[in-house]
Amino acid sequence: MRWLVLVPLFTGLAACQPAAGDPRGVDREETLLTVSATGESETPPNEARFALGVQSQAGSAREASRLNNEKMQAVMAALRTFGVEPRNLQTREIALNRINYGQERGQFRAHNVLEVRLAQVDRAGDAITAASEAGANVLRGPQLVVADREAASRSAYAAAYRAARSRAEAYADAAGLEIGRVLTIRDGGQSAYPMAMDTNMSTEMAMPPPMVRPEQASPPPPPSPFAAGLNRTQVAVTVAFALRPKRT
Repeated sequence: MRWLVLVPLFTGLAACQPAAGDPRGVDREETLLTVSATGESETPPNEARFALGVQSQAGSAREASRLNNEKMQAVMAALRTFGVEPRNLQTREIALNRINYGQERGQFRAHNVLEVRLAQVDRAGDAITAASEAGANVLRGPQLVVADREAASRSAYAAAYRAARSRAEAYADAAGLEIGRVLTIRDGGQSAYPMAMDTNMSTEMAMPPPMVRPEQASPPPPPSPFAAGLNRTQVAVTVAFALRPKRT
């Protein structure tokens, strides 16, 4: 009787196949190193953003609204002399409230708040003073920003990567290795300073200070000293390197 021995072909074929790659992306003689780093850039701001408002008070709702609208039109006209186009003005809040407390009970108070974007950063102080002379009596800001944040961040991206690679080289040298390949680069986002301004006036306007009557009003003060300074942008990056033995 003859016996037939069957040898599975896949056993021999498997021996001929190359070893499966490491799921981390490194080869057999490589070492994975993941490094996180940050980079910063400093850019002069090229846009001033601030919120300007007008608050008026009268014995009737119609009169309070009329006074407030007239003053707001004058404020917008003053801003136009500084090159502020209509597209750079945005209404943030309009309100009309009856006063139910104090000696002014039964009167009405109206207010209107605009967000203003001014390209002439060095004239922001003058623009705010002109708007105040025209009737604006509510102010928040300014916030000085870089309009194109992505362009301002490019040098920060490069600095972050250089920092990550420098740190990786220090680790590799200490371990007797060298950088072979870059496996992944992951953006960790960015943050800018100064931070964004909250232009919501509802909390501030809920209990507004008493209106100054015309006969009590004093001349507006001269513009305050204005320093634009620099805006800082910080970005974070995580880079995975494949380290290999040093080549002689």
